[in-house]
Amino acid sequence: MNHVTSLIESRKASLVIIAHDVDPLELVLWLPTLCRKKDVPYIIIKGKSRLGKVVHKKTAAVLAITSVHEADKKALDNLVQVARDNFNSRYSELVKTTGGQIMGAKHNHAKAKEEKARRAAAK
Repeated sequence: MNHVTSLIESRKASLVIIAHDVDPLELVLWLPTLCRKKDVPYIIIKGKSRLGKVVHKKTAAVLAITSVHEADKKALDNLVQVARDNFNSRYSELVKTTGGQIMGAKHNHAKAKEEKARRAAAK
């Protein structure tokens, strides 16, 4: 985890792959924000065991790809483009929709007050 973080911070990672079932989740919760800040593409995939197979371990929480063989360069570029389209460019949209969008009583009251003031100003 620390090594992947340093690769992201130094922008040496070409692609970061994060498992969705990391326990505790707080271990990887901040990685998408860091990747977005450093403009490193990231993908969230299903299963730590899938990542573990790549690195010949039982499980892995995070994987950073730094370089590939020339023959696999095109496949990596395709993955990077998919990551940028599905995750990096939609980051702000995804952040707004998490949590079920259930607002508390204070928020609902403030919104109603703003709406009432807006209607009064429009008249």
